[in-house]
Amino acid sequence: MEIDFKSEDSDLLYINMRDSQTNDGSLFYRGCCASQTILEEGKRKESFSCSKLDAQNWLLPMDLSGLNENFNCAEVRFKNSHKDFYTVPSDINIQSGDIVAVEASPGHDIGIVSLTGETARLQMAKKNVDPGSDTIKKIYRLARVNDIEKWIRAAEREDKTIIKTRQLVGDLGLKMKVNDVEFQGDETKAIFYYTADDRVDFRQLIRVLAETFRVRIEMRQIGVRQEAARVGGIGSCGRELCCSTWLTNFTSVTTNVARTQQLSLNPQKLAGQCGKLKCCLNFEYDSYSDAQSDFPDTSLPLKTKKGDAVFQKMDVFKGIFWYSYLNEPGSFMAISVKKVKYILGRNKIGKKPDDIESYMIKSPEKKKLNGIEEGDLTRFDRR
Repeated sequence: MEIDFKSEDSDLLYINMRDSQTNDGSLFYRGCCASQTILEEGKRKESFSCSKLDAQNWLLPMDLSGLNENFNCAEVRFKNSHKDFYTVPSDINIQSGDIVAVEASPGHDIGIVSLTGETARLQMAKKNVDPGSDTIKKIYRLARVNDIEKWIRAAEREDKTIIKTRQLVGDLGLKMKVNDVEFQGDETKAIFYYTADDRVDFRQLIRVLAETFRVRIEMRQIGVRQEAARVGGIGSCGRELCCSTWLTNFTSVTTNVARTQQLSLNPQKLAGQCGKLKCCLNFEYDSYSDAQSDFPDTSLPLKTKKGDAVFQKMDVFKGIFWYSYLNEPGSFMAISVKKVKYILGRNKIGKKPDDIESYMIKSPEKKKLNGIEEGDLTRFDRR
């Protein structure tokens, strides 16, 4: 890895990852995965990385003359899901993608600016963060050469630190799992993320870690969903996990979501890498709920002179219910939602139709093929 900058007196730095494999992913999760780029003097390049927390300024092509373009707060991203808002001094001009030194406790940290201006203001309003609050920390300056070098050294220590910490946890016999480590940009503090089923007394561990790594230690417990997001993997859909690529806010997923989508309550199919119900079950929940908003109550039987028929299953978007008689549970009959409402309305006033067969949806007859035609390899070549 090399650091390229325009001149020796320039505070504007650009990281050039010539060999990303040597980094072992330490800076990859901070958004530094761009290839070699040649920048002309005095020009900036808007580029977007494959970082999970990378943001795109969707207001860029719009005319913002009537809005507050000089908003004094910006959004800065760090590692994985670590992201926060900071105030920008009036004498500093920053843009998205700049590497900045920000206030930390203690010392300072190094991050990458993700949003500025009006987009940062809208994001703060979405997160219910007051720009005038005294708790918002500030950006010190654009990162210098020594800041970047120290930041890279701190990031490269993380993988070895995780391995060593897990060995120390095993030696102390603690029932906890260390998932990730994030070093502060000035190498004065390290945050250890862990998961545990029960409460863990890690006071002895903190003393051992402080003596081993010579930094200030902070232990932070996370849930199993956050653990899966940091570890990553491939889901049953064949794509990379949503929580490790773009999903940052985890909402609760209940079995009612699966029932609404008419899914089988099979834990092996509905559970994700974290062992909880898949977050993607919430993606289509609203569509299924809207489609079923005018559906009749499926717990009510259809009363006919032939006998009572009970609900078996449904096709939500086609609006089809399947019913079967109590004495013939294996014989399913497809009825449209409109016809079901009609029969229930007749039952409500005390009237019963003769049967439900007359209300069935007749499926089109399929063309029958004999055994030779069905197994013929050239049957699709005929006109």
